[in-house]
Amino acid sequence: MNALGEAVWDRSRDGDDLDGLVHHSDRGVQYLAIRYTERLAANGVVNSVGSKDSYDNAMAETMFGLYKTELVRNKGPWRGLDDLELATLEWVDWFNHRRIHHQLGRIAPAEHEVNYYNRINSGQQPKTQTKTPA
Repeated sequence: MNALGEAVWDRSRDGDDLDGLVHHSDRGVQYLAIRYTERLAANGVVNSVGSKDSYDNAMAETMFGLYKTELVRNKGPWRGLDDLELATLEWVDWFNHRRIHHQLGRIAPAEHEVNYYNRINSGQQPKTQTKTPA
C-alpha cells in the first residue's frame, strides 16, 4: 500500500493524469485485498490481472527480470528486508534517471518521458517505434 501511495503522490504532485494507468504486480495476491483494489480504483488505475491482452504483463515481467538480475541476485546477499528495500529505491531511481536505454535513443526513461510530453504539448506527433502514429 505504501509503494502505491508513493507512486500516486509522486505523479499527482506534477499534475499527471493517472486515468488508464495499468498496475502490474509480480504476484496477483494484492488484487485479492479489498483495500488495495479500492485504492487502485480510486486513483483511476487498472490492474493488469484479468486484462484482455498480455502486452502490459510481458513488459512488467521483463522489468521484474531486470530488477532481479541487476539488483537482487547481483548485489546480494542482503542482511535484511530494510537493506533490500533501500537498495530497491536506489535501483529504481538509477534505472529511471541515469540508466541509458538503447530503445529510447540512448537516454534515460525520465528524459524520454519529458521529451514525449514536451512534443505532445507543442502539438508535434510523438515518435514511435512503429510506422503507426501514437
